[in-house]
Amino acid sequence: MPSKQTAAGAVDILSHVMEQYFQPNDEAYITDVLSEAVMKTVIKYARKAMDEPENYEARSNLMWSSTVALNHLLTVGKGGAWSVHPIEHVISAYYDITHGVGLAVLTPAWMSYVLSDTTAPRLARFAREVFGVEEADNRKAAELGIQKVRAFNQSLEMPATRSEAGVPEDLFDEMASEAVRTSTIASKAYVKLESSDVKQILLNCK
Repeated sequence: MPSKQTAAGAVDILSHVMEQYFQPNDEAYITDVLSEAVMKTVIKYARKAMDEPENYEARSNLMWSSTVALNHLLTVGKGGAWSVHPIEHVISAYYDITHGVGLAVLTPAWMSYVLSDTTAPRLARFAREVFGVEEADNRKAAELGIQKVRAFNQSLEMPATRSEAGVPEDLFDEMASEAVRTSTIASKAYVKLESSDVKQILLNCK
């Protein structure tokens, strides 16, 4: 498998888990701990699988992570809509870019957009448990976690901006409307997103 596809797949696995981790119901402790373990596994092995394509330990851990990420185990006690995937699906539909590439660009932008006093504790927990951030202030910890996500994606040689990915902004109004129309992010997402929110997230990807 080409290195770029391994990287894109790893970003997608991580995103699958994050979509279930950041949900309106964040009280499912065992599900959260399982999710954090899967995310840490992806972070541990993704680059190794790129550098050592024949490394069975790296490949098998990524494949098992992929299975757990989308076999509904991590939905137990959760519920709600995924937030980033519906936006990325529209990007790939309009510009035919690799799904994981779009997620790498969008995910940190979405995290920054939804960061608030309400969401900071959850984003901070993600930063501490998944990336080992040591910061007592929730808002600062959350911001450091977002930086860690960006750095991880860049360590896999994924683009950090939509301009790097070849996504112009001339169709953002239409794309934002489609992302909302074809999903339930306006009614069931972790932070509800209207078309104007989606457009701003796309613009923030620069």
